[in-house]
Amino acid sequence: MTIEKQKLRQCFGSFMTGVTVVTAMDENGNPIGFTANSFTSVSLDPPLLLICVDNSSDHIETYRNGSGFMVNILAEDQKDLSNRFASPIEDRFDGIDWQESDNGNPMIGGTAAFFDCSTEKTIDAGDHQIIIGRVHDCATNGKAGLGYHRGQYFTLTGQNN
Repeated sequence: MTIEKQKLRQCFGSFMTGVTVVTAMDENGNPIGFTANSFTSVSLDPPLLLICVDNSSDHIETYRNGSGFMVNILAEDQKDLSNRFASPIEDRFDGIDWQESDNGNPMIGGTAAFFDCSTEKTIDAGDHQIIIGRVHDCATNGKAGLGYHRGQYFTLTGQNN
């Protein structure tokens, strides 16, 4: 039995998620990143999480074979960053607040939280790669995160998004 992609997308969209920007350094030392809501915790001991990266991504090899990545959980006032990292802009980091972490991954300023990870394992899964990361550092500043549901942003504090 085959499920229509649009129907499947609508059903997946019924699950409310947070919004993240996953970043890394490419082979030339340039920061790269994409908006993702396919992020989840895996284990506390050892500290593991996972992300999913589309096989058609321009930077799939960096995420699959690189040494690590950063999961930046966007704050409720960072809708513009979500849209920026989901669009085909050549230099998504131009003009934004970011710095390199101790582990060499791009960390975006003002996020609700971050997870600095090394790549633990990759798993081929259909049209995506599941990438499991070992968390080496994380922090939260108490800001509310940006949410996503059925193609729309939402916030816990009711900001108009």
